[in-house]
Amino acid sequence: MTDDGSSSITNLALNENYHSTRGAIGESLHVYIEKGLNYLKERGGMNKSVKILEIGFGTGLNAILSMDWASKSSQKVAYTTIEPIPLEEPLYAQLQFKNWQENTQKIHQSPWQIPFELSPFFSLTKIKTTLESYSNPDSIFDLIYFDAFSPSKQPGIWQIQTLANCFRWLVPNGVLVTYCAQGQFKRNLKELGFVVEVLQGAMGKWEMVRGTKPSNKI
Repeated sequence: MTDDGSSSITNLALNENYHSTRGAIGESLHVYIEKGLNYLKERGGMNKSVKILEIGFGTGLNAILSMDWASKSSQKVAYTTIEPIPLEEPLYAQLQFKNWQENTQKIHQSPWQIPFELSPFFSLTKIKTTLESYSNPDSIFDLIYFDAFSPSKQPGIWQIQTLANCFRWLVPNGVLVTYCAQGQFKRNLKELGFVVEVLQGAMGKWEMVRGTKPSNKI
């Protein structure tokens, strides 16, 4: 249990927590909902359906909160998430996310590899793969949640070659948000052409990053 009463888990092989121990829900709300979805909405120009790509499904918390946001905002969200090692039921059944227990079960029990409509405002596509292996020939995204394990634990995911795919998958003016503010990561984003903002971090962390693909890029 994290300090705000919500669950997280630890990957023992990497010795890495999935969320901040100060608050799993608090961290996700700040980084991905407030600085991602709410930012897009406040900036204006949202399409009828917002397309999100999440790097690292994990406990499903970002998807759960995005589904709740879609319902409250009456805004359609098409959510694609990739995860190489999905949680098995004995583990995800123990997760406690306050007011979202029913949605927790729905999201984890939905099928993999195919789009699945969970509500009139939220469709979910879960894909069992790594970011390095993910191929995306057709879809482009308005928003990327980059929620992989840290660069010190999984450095390959944060390399410029992989981030270049994320840049290509974003629409012009599309946004990438992440809890990470590592110096080399920020330099990689800038080299690719992102406009990089360093924002206040969540739950006691100093910084987080939001990258925007300029409107003149395709």
